[in-house]
Amino acid sequence: MRSVIRRVLLDTRYTLVGFPPTVLAFCITIAGLAAGIGTTVVWIGVPVLAGTLLMARAFADGERAWLSDVLARPPVRPRYKAPPPGAGRFRRIVNPLTSGQSWLDLLHAIVNFPIAVVSFSLTVAFWAVPLGGLTWPIYGIVTSRIPGNVELPELLGLGDGYLVNAIFYVSVGLLFLFILPFVVRGTALLRAGLGRALLTGVAELQERIDDLAEGRAAAVSAEANALRKLERDIHDGPQQRLVSLAMDLSRAQRQLAKDPGAAQDTIRSAITATRETLDELRALSRGIAPPVLSDRGLAPALAALAGRCTVPVDLDVQATGRYDAAVENAIYFVVAETLTNVAKHSQATVCTVRLAHTRDRLVLTIGDDGVGGAHVAKGHGLAGLADRLRAVDGELTVSSPDGGPTVIVAEVPCG
Repeated sequence: MRSVIRRVLLDTRYTLVGFPPTVLAFCITIAGLAAGIGTTVVWIGVPVLAGTLLMARAFADGERAWLSDVLARPPVRPRYKAPPPGAGRFRRIVNPLTSGQSWLDLLHAIVNFPIAVVSFSLTVAFWAVPLGGLTWPIYGIVTSRIPGNVELPELLGLGDGYLVNAIFYVSVGLLFLFILPFVVRGTALLRAGLGRALLTGVAELQERIDDLAEGRAAAVSAEANALRKLERDIHDGPQQRLVSLAMDLSRAQRQLAKDPGAAQDTIRSAITATRETLDELRALSRGIAPPVLSDRGLAPALAALAGRCTVPVDLDVQATGRYDAAVENAIYFVVAETLTNVAKHSQATVCTVRLAHTRDRLVLTIGDDGVGGAHVAKGHGLAGLADRLRAVDGELTVSSPDGGPTVIVAEVPCG
């Protein structure tokens, strides 16, 4: 109930208190537009139009502040085109004329006026009727005794008398009071919808474009970092071991004729080095999407990861369909990297992996009973996972207090 009352009061404030600025904005912009267009031929109209656009921008900023209350979202202000560096005075004066958003502000100041009139009138009417009807039993004692006064129930043929009138007016008041939240909310959303389309639509689109560009940059950076890490690990690990293995086999070949016993020892050492190299290559291959992922999908690929983890993994995959390759790769690498961190750092005794398809999103939840302390700070493995998820419009949430437990949630849109 409190939330409903608060919502009605906020919407009422928006339609009533916001009405006078709307009227003022309409009058100023119409007058400025007419004066600017009428005097453009003598160049006086150009700065007049620029000033009118700046006034429309000021009113638009006020409207954007109101929109955050009605639409329950933070205010978004578009970026207005700045004058070029080194521009002269006249160029700076007329700069608002070159910004598309400035003209949208002007259009909003004009188009918003008739909608604001309708919203204001309906809000006043639907507040006046309940207040008047519900309070009639108080002031109706006086009005019903005025000589010659005819009440509405009598005109409708419902009867006369204080009690009949009181029942009628209170019933009408209760009816309008019930409808009030819906009407006020509808009128507020009508105005706010226009404001969002004209005043923040471009900004939201630009924000979306910036997010996509940032996501692509994060994906490129994450991929480059992964390749550099893989190259470094191969150079420092398997490559050095293979060089040493080749030297051991060459030495064993020379020892066969002179000292077969020493040759056998060298070969045994080479076999041990070969096994260690294979183990390192298997560990490195976890950073590369396996064929089972592209051939059979997430469920078998995640089962293979769980089987290789040194910590017992309770795996529950409820998303059995196939998804975009980028989405499947992102989910796979999140699980692979997280299980590696669990095995190395968590000191956990059990780990749970849950993958579910909820509406249009894949939700991956990984938890362990370890010591906690995991975070997405820059320079840590989880930061790379966050960048990888952002490339597919995904989000990574980490809850890992000191002492545990750790819960990592990754959400990825899957269409």
